[in-house]
Amino acid sequence: MVRRVEGCVAKAAIFILTGNESHADYGRLANGLEAAKEFVETDGDEVTVVFDGGGTQWIPELIDAESDYHELYLAIRDEAVVCDYCASAFGVEEAVDEAGLTLVNEYEGHPSIREFVADGYEVITF
Repeated sequence: MVRRVEGCVAKAAIFILTGNESHADYGRLANGLEAAKEFVETDGDEVTVVFDGGGTQWIPELIDAESDYHELYLAIRDEAVVCDYCASAFGVEEAVDEAGLTLVNEYEGHPSIREFVADGYEVITF
């Protein structure tokens, strides 16, 4: 059991890196979105969800209202960004645009993990 410390805030950058090829990938996505939702629901916490690498492939499915993960996505979407380079590499730019998500390209076309670390974020990968 995790002990909560009153007044303690947490900062997390949750990277969704897994593609959508296997049943296990769906589990990693669900766990990443659930973790992000817990941060969103905790007053004072800060979270950014970064869809990077193969994780960018989830965007078309997540914006589909029929998706099993759409409600989880809606709970975290205001905190989500997408790797610019990888959105292009995986051909999901149109879905990212439709979702209204921000493309990030701070380091050679990708999100800067270093920036998150320097800003005191715990980097968590799924």
